[in-house]
Amino acid sequence: MERGPTVGAGLGAGARIRALLGCLVKVLLWVASALLYFGSEQAARLLGSPCLRRLYHAWLAAVVIFGPLLQFHVNPRTIFASHGNFFNIKFVNSAWGWTCTFLGGFVLLVVFLATRRVAVTARHLSRLVVGAAVWRGAGRAFLLIEDLTGSCFEPLPQGLLLHELPDRRSCLAAGHQWRGYTVSSHTFLLTFCCLLMAEEAAVFAKYLAHGLPAGAPLRLVFLLNVLLLGLWNFLLLCTVIYFHQYTHKVVGAAVGTFAWYLTYGSWYHQPWSPGSPGHGLFPRPRSSRKHN
Repeated sequence: MERGPTVGAGLGAGARIRALLGCLVKVLLWVASALLYFGSEQAARLLGSPCLRRLYHAWLAAVVIFGPLLQFHVNPRTIFASHGNFFNIKFVNSAWGWTCTFLGGFVLLVVFLATRRVAVTARHLSRLVVGAAVWRGAGRAFLLIEDLTGSCFEPLPQGLLLHELPDRRSCLAAGHQWRGYTVSSHTFLLTFCCLLMAEEAAVFAKYLAHGLPAGAPLRLVFLLNVLLLGLWNFLLLCTVIYFHQYTHKVVGAAVGTFAWYLTYGSWYHQPWSPGSPGHGLFPRPRSSRKHN
């Protein structure tokens, strides 16, 4: 007879705890959703500003030109100074794969939700195919430069002994070292990825301004791209501080910037190109249509 009220009180307490947890989960989801919407709106506004995009080019140039001076003011034993650090192996060495995966998802969602046309979506995604070709072509060109400018050396306790072996393959087969002018492929790739991602992500501000569908999944993908862009900036700074010779880094960044200019700054504005980011996605104002 005395256990009934106790069991009932226990069940009532359990129900209250479950209700409390349910309310807590709802509050957390609401806060996460609010932060997602607020963060995506602010990031889109920032990346969509033409003035800030021009300043971003100056920022990258300053990082590559003046960043190496920081090597005299940082700890040379930090984890980022090691070629085998986690970020260098998992991210820098696979920077194009990460960029293509994250940015490809963003471009796919934005273009398809704006147009509902597969052909237009495929055309905009083809910019990533061009980017992959640029990356592969640049890598082969850098190896060719190293082959043409290099010589074969045998490491000895007293120093390096020059050999007359004619090419890299025979030199490495003999167990020696081939040393030539090595353009920093990491600096090239990170610079190119930074410029490319900033250009593609800038479309989201215009996308939101036109009131197109922008649910949580799209906003989350956009913010993931923003975070990846921030990571590429940080790893570019680490690269110019700790690795490669100065001219090798500057040349790599210059080639990356030139590759961006040839594609996004020039070719993509032509009718026979994959098109610039945002091209054909948004209706033109009535005034401009009347004028044309």
